[in-house]
Amino acid sequence: MDGLGDFYVLQAAMDAFQTILQPERLLYICVGVFVGLAIGLLPGIGGHTGFALLIPFTYTMEPIAAFGMLLGMASVTATSDTIPAVLFGVPGTASSQATVLDGLPMTRRGEAGRALSAAYVASLTGGLFGALVLGLTIPIVRPFVLAIGSPELLAMSVFGIAMVAALSGNTPLRGMVAACFGIMVGMIGTEQQTGTLRWAGEVLYLWDGVPLLPILLGIFALPELADLAVRRGALSDKVAFNPRDGMLQGVRDCAKNWFLILRCSGLGALLGAIPGISGSVTDWLVYGHAIRTEKGASETFSKGDVRGVIAPESANNARDGGGLIPTLAFGVPGSASMAILLGALMVHGFVPGPDMLTRNLEVTYSMAWSIAVANIVGAGLCFGLSGQFAKISTLRYTLVLPAIMAIVYVGAFQGSRNWGDLYTLLIFGVIGWTMKRLRWPRPPVILGLVLGGLIERYMKISILRFEWEWLLRPVVLILLTLALLALFRPMIAEIRRIGVGNLVPRERPSFRLEDLVYAFFLIFAGVLVYKALDWPFGARVGPVVIGTAMMIFAAISLFFVLFARSDAAVEARSTRKSGIHMDLASEVGDLPSRAVALRGAQFFGWLLVFMASMAVIGLIPTTPLFILTFMRLEGRERWPVCLGYAVLVTAFVYLVFDRIISVPWPSTILGEMLPMLAKWVPSM
Repeated sequence: MDGLGDFYVLQAAMDAFQTILQPERLLYICVGVFVGLAIGLLPGIGGHTGFALLIPFTYTMEPIAAFGMLLGMASVTATSDTIPAVLFGVPGTASSQATVLDGLPMTRRGEAGRALSAAYVASLTGGLFGALVLGLTIPIVRPFVLAIGSPELLAMSVFGIAMVAALSGNTPLRGMVAACFGIMVGMIGTEQQTGTLRWAGEVLYLWDGVPLLPILLGIFALPELADLAVRRGALSDKVAFNPRDGMLQGVRDCAKNWFLILRCSGLGALLGAIPGISGSVTDWLVYGHAIRTEKGASETFSKGDVRGVIAPESANNARDGGGLIPTLAFGVPGSASMAILLGALMVHGFVPGPDMLTRNLEVTYSMAWSIAVANIVGAGLCFGLSGQFAKISTLRYTLVLPAIMAIVYVGAFQGSRNWGDLYTLLIFGVIGWTMKRLRWPRPPVILGLVLGGLIERYMKISILRFEWEWLLRPVVLILLTLALLALFRPMIAEIRRIGVGNLVPRERPSFRLEDLVYAFFLIFAGVLVYKALDWPFGARVGPVVIGTAMMIFAAISLFFVLFARSDAAVEARSTRKSGIHMDLASEVGDLPSRAVALRGAQFFGWLLVFMASMAVIGLIPTTPLFILTFMRLEGRERWPVCLGYAVLVTAFVYLVFDRIISVPWPSTILGEMLPMLAKWVPSM
């Protein structure tokens, strides 16, 4: 460790601790915590907005206080984003997607307080564990991080997708089709190496690629809101625990599953230290790990198992400590948030690398202590309020949907702050709801979208630097072997259960309307591959490989569906348990399919009305009009309730998004007409 003795390291850690405990610095950490908690509550806003808000204030601050405030914000965003994920099924940030799978079913059972309490205790433990990992490993981590090259990152990305696809129910090939679909969507836009414009045409919005936020909210948030609108009731008709009992039960759950928390915290810190592995990837990998290692998880996860909340939440907060390791050790940020923090670090005159481990070791340890303090404060605040938050789940849907829909629109608009974000939100909302209704797994879509660009880039770098020898690197061999096992083991087991003889076409194919989803994916992949054939090699290799794989997976899966509906195959399936399905089941009660379709169409019709009004008069004037109309027509709510609710939500949207965050709202028809009218009126 560059000649530094253990005594010097311990002394630096203690000095940093005393520095952080000074009232002024604690106050700045608390300011960051409050900002982070508020941002986590707002779907789609994310930590980037928090950094954008706070960094300008840090330029004149003392460095340790500045870094404490920034890390205080970043450390607890993943704590409060649990609230919308558990209560409404709306991920506050990309790193709370997996929490939805078990958190929302627990809310529907009246156990929201238990889920929130367990999540906060797990988050606190994970955050402290991440800070501990940061403090212990920074002096010795440099050679290990340097050993991770593009081949290893490529193999890890492939393993992550295969893992999630394999946990996508009884038909893992559907998971691979969904993952390939996400990768193909992620390839839309300008290919950086050759400058080829891929599938974007004349649509300027697509030239820089499709942003993640509107797709994330469309795939995961809108389907849950649609189901709520279809049921036309509260998320939960009862609260199974009173606030105090629910909180205590969550604590007992964490104490019972302490080893799961430690494992997932360690995995989260490790993945956070690997550059390019984002929070959404960490979320799914840890969730998959819990399914594979916990007893009985394959039957209970995604149905309201508290362990499905504990696992990803403990990893989320541990990831921040791990992400600081490569950032401080040698200036390689582990995520976009760490990249912004790296810029702030350099503005204050600190250079990542050996200096942060020697001359500025006290500053480095002050960051570890800041993360620990922020997690204690943030988790403590959320834990104390979890019982009250749980009561929100019993509100009528007409009191929940309007506000959430408005905030989801604002969150989606943060993708690129373009009208295209709102169209993308609506399109992927329809796709996500259809996939959920037909039990097509949605997590692989997001994972493919996140990892698609990384897979393509790492593949090109690996081939250029190592040709095909990179396949023989030990870590690559291990990860790719595990990926193949994760993908094909469930499929082989399925074939053995059904019997090879039942896969041979003995009768006419049994085609159903729901099988048109396969046609959509086959046509989508076929058209995109055909258009890619004339591109330069660097631009077409990824789309052709992924698109061809997508068509193969879809064709094989469709074959199983059409020809494995014989009596013997159905009987073979009925004699076993349903197995893992790493997604939420659609909860619409006993409504007939026709009623579900009509109510779903009505919900998306409301979204179209909202967008149309936005196009004419803007989002802020639309908010009160939409709330009044929705509450009166849908729920026959009383006028005083409608007016008060509309005023409160509109004031919140205006103060937070317009005055504080200063969102540049999209242009409106009325806004463009007013200058023309102003010129025309005087001329009369």
